[in-house]
Amino acid sequence: MKNKCILITGGAGFIGSHVVRNFVTNYPETQIVNLDLLTYAGNLENLRDIENAPNYRFEKGDISDEAFISKLFDKYPIDGIIHLAAESHVDRSITNPMEFIRTNILGTVVLLNHAKQSWQGNFEDKLFYHISTDEVYGSLGNTGLFTEETAYDPKSPYSASKASSDHLVRAYYNTYGLPIVISNCSNNYGPNQFPEKLLPLAINNIKNMKPIPIYGKGDNIRDWLFVKDHASAIEQIFNDGKTGETYNIGGNNEWTNLDLIHLLCKILDEKLNREPGTSASLISFVKDRAGHDKRYAIDSTKIQEALNWEPSLQFEEGLEITVDWYLKNQKWMERIVSGAYQEYYKTMYDNR
Repeated sequence: MKNKCILITGGAGFIGSHVVRNFVTNYPETQIVNLDLLTYAGNLENLRDIENAPNYRFEKGDISDEAFISKLFDKYPIDGIIHLAAESHVDRSITNPMEFIRTNILGTVVLLNHAKQSWQGNFEDKLFYHISTDEVYGSLGNTGLFTEETAYDPKSPYSASKASSDHLVRAYYNTYGLPIVISNCSNNYGPNQFPEKLLPLAINNIKNMKPIPIYGKGDNIRDWLFVKDHASAIEQIFNDGKTGETYNIGGNNEWTNLDLIHLLCKILDEKLNREPGTSASLISFVKDRAGHDKRYAIDSTKIQEALNWEPSLQFEEGLEITVDWYLKNQKWMERIVSGAYQEYYKTMYDNR
């Protein structure tokens, strides 16, 4: 990692900001370039603590803009790419699938092409690391786990766009020899998550005594992974993962949406000094999401055995940390919900 230059795409987002912080902090002699378009979910407030680090640079731009990406590769001697930039919310993909196709598929190909051209077959000490999702595998029944060999069966425009990008990354490895690695993770939770996602949305609504929307009967099951554990796994895969391989990253924490929200309500009743059951009374069942996958669950055996990684937190512990962070950062939440942060950074970087 010494004297290297690593490009991290989507580094102002939820997962990306934790990854950027790890790399900037842990590798002071490595230049870290954070590329983000700063759309609704990208927020540089997430990185205030390291924004003046000497080995950190931020670039505002679109991964699907070929001219911009070409200039970026001319500007920086990029040795590695950690590709997190993506449209990621399933509901948004249902209403506007073209944005997901443009960013998640076309944007990934633009990055692959420029990595291939820039490295010109000299692939030693180079790596294109593509971060994906367990949603590419489709839906599980009541038993079983997703492994790295599970056949792809995406059900939403979001998961289909991510599945397509996964296949393209593998195609560049098989066709051109581009050194790549892929990871597929389960549902992330933790500090700095955009409030359209289930947990921050529920925390904010409970805090303000607003309804907590739950799709269908709330019996859909997800495996939950603390974001800082995910960031540490990404770091370990980038350093020690085997070229051409895929690694599944899971939290070993399966919860139905309804059970999860009941636990969250219990925690918040205690922290907000409310009568037991007060927050749970806010639960509101809404029409189920179209094509809603029933269950996701990841088998993380491969990364645990090959790279000696495992989650550091039990879910209840991680959830307590998450709730405390949101309660202590109400101003952050208010700025996100109002969109005030977007205007500030848009003005700052669009006028450069």
